[in-house]
Amino acid sequence: MRDLEVGGPKACGARLGFDLARVSGIAESIRLFGRRFTDRLFTDGEIDYALSGTGQCAERLAARFAAKEAVMKALGLSEAGVGWRDIEVVKQVDGGCAVALHGEARRRADALRVRHILLSLSHDGDCAGAVVQVLLDEEKQGHEHTH
Repeated sequence: MRDLEVGGPKACGARLGFDLARVSGIAESIRLFGRRFTDRLFTDGEIDYALSGTGQCAERLAARFAAKEAVMKALGLSEAGVGWRDIEVVKQVDGGCAVALHGEARRRADALRVRHILLSLSHDGDCAGAVVQVLLDEEKQGHEHTH
């Protein structure tokens, strides 16, 4: 029987991030600080989308906040000086969501040779969550086979 190789997510060409956010916490911050809060954390596109539905603004922003945190975890960006607006959740035509990286987040992702970022969002009651899987370009990671 072969031993299990323990190398963590980096060893398999993928990284995973997960986060939860309280909808009520986001709603309270919007109530207290308004645009100062939303403009610091969210892009204009994210805010426009959140405001486009009836009664779901806090839920949509909480899910996007969770996604930003999950991306930071997956890419190891917590100490990298990445701004919240450098990570954007973009609504796609088919109804799904995708991650767009800007500024320092984009530079870090390029350095890691990120090939694709997969995103799943959900919200129910007071909880919003996001799972992010980052796929790395293994060919360029120096994993060439030697014979």
